[in-house]
Amino acid sequence: MGALGRFLQSPLTAFMSLAVVAVAVALPALLYVLLENTERLLGTWEDAGTLSVYLKPSVSDEAARAVGRQIEKHPGVTGVRVVGRNEGLAEFRRVSGFADAVDALGENPLPAVIIVRARPAGADATKALAEELGRLPEAELAQMDAEWVQRFHAMTGLAQRGVLILGALLAIGTLFIIGNTIRLEIRDRREEIEITALVGGTAAFIRRPFLYFGVWLGLIGGLLGWLISTTAILLLDAPVSRLAALYHSGFELSGGGFTLFAALAGGSTLLGLCGAWLAVARQLEVAQPD
Repeated sequence: MGALGRFLQSPLTAFMSLAVVAVAVALPALLYVLLENTERLLGTWEDAGTLSVYLKPSVSDEAARAVGRQIEKHPGVTGVRVVGRNEGLAEFRRVSGFADAVDALGENPLPAVIIVRARPAGADATKALAEELGRLPEAELAQMDAEWVQRFHAMTGLAQRGVLILGALLAIGTLFIIGNTIRLEIRDRREEIEITALVGGTAAFIRRPFLYFGVWLGLIGGLLGWLISTTAILLLDAPVSRLAALYHSGFELSGGGFTLFAALAGGSTLLGLCGAWLAVARQLEVAQPD
């Protein structure tokens, strides 16, 4: 506590050092939590397993309903909704704003569409079902509605790898920051260290307060980092909830809970201990008298 007390006697220096450690800890943690929430949101969409079967223009609404009843009997299907040509045209006129252009065509250019909800069995099973339904004589095209979700999964996987690399680089930077702070503390107490060594103080005895200092520096920095990341998540929670409500979703942003707290506090404390040990091991060799 002596080294920590002297450190806190210079508030500006203490604040700057702790702020750097806190930001270095909070940034990758916040990015990782946001990516985890994105993965969780995409998982709810992917589990829906919906696909669209576009029928040939020559297929009437009555024939489309017959195809829908046939598809509904498939063991990999949990539900079917048939959107007839007239229903699809009415919906298109309502939402597109091109009603006059559609009227000028003189005929309905839209095919009947069958919306199929696949039984949850993974993306590969849904893809196989889409290929099977696409081979129906009445089908023009069968398309998975979750294909873009799979592409986004690939992008988030790449982003997660980037976050891990960023976290590793910031961890190394944190080691240097804590190590440099310990080095300055050892330099300021050089005379005290020399006197302690002359009266028989062991290396472990001299090293111990600096290791405690590194632990405290890492722990406080980690707690501040957790506070920063938690505050950022709370600030994002309300906008995310409003956006989810617009899509009739009950999705809620998760802040990581105790796991995030333990990871930041424990990881930052370990970094503080390692940084202090590396700094002390080198500096004590220089500071001790010959």
